[in-house]
Amino acid sequence: MPRRLVLDAWLPYRLTVLSNEVSLCLYRVYNARFQVSVAGWRIIAHLAAESPLASTEVAERAVMDPVQVSRAVSDLVRLRMVSRGIDRRDRRRLALRLTAKGRRVYRVVAPLGIRIEAALLSDLTATERRSFDSLLTRVQRRASRVLIRREDGSVVFDDAKLAR
Repeated sequence: MPRRLVLDAWLPYRLTVLSNEVSLCLYRVYNARFQVSVAGWRIIAHLAAESPLASTEVAERAVMDPVQVSRAVSDLVRLRMVSRGIDRRDRRRLALRLTAKGRRVYRVVAPLGIRIEAALLSDLTATERRSFDSLLTRVQRRASRVLIRREDGSVVFDDAKLAR
């Protein structure tokens, strides 16, 4: 018989709450100053890490709904933070790149994200931080094996893989 779900102890819920708290803190900065949405910031962060990317690649890497990415990209193009053009390496593909304005937004917001992360981890020793990072990586790897991402962007749980 399955155990009772205790929401405040359930790992996905705890991770979501923590993620939402950090996102909300950052959101207040980038939305008030630059009119960027949460989805928009995630796209900016991914494009700052690697560019050019197609919308589908951003959706896959950020684990976002492709429709949500498309809407946010349109907003970022309108705000002149992202450019959308033909990929120089593959002319069949539309490539997204940060504009100078998008890079400026990233340079303002990213340091705040880094400071928040440092504050969250400040009570941990260096050894605890390495252990935490290692454990989180293991959980993420396991999730990638039991949570299957479909071509349409949806994610399904494959409990047949639990035994492996």
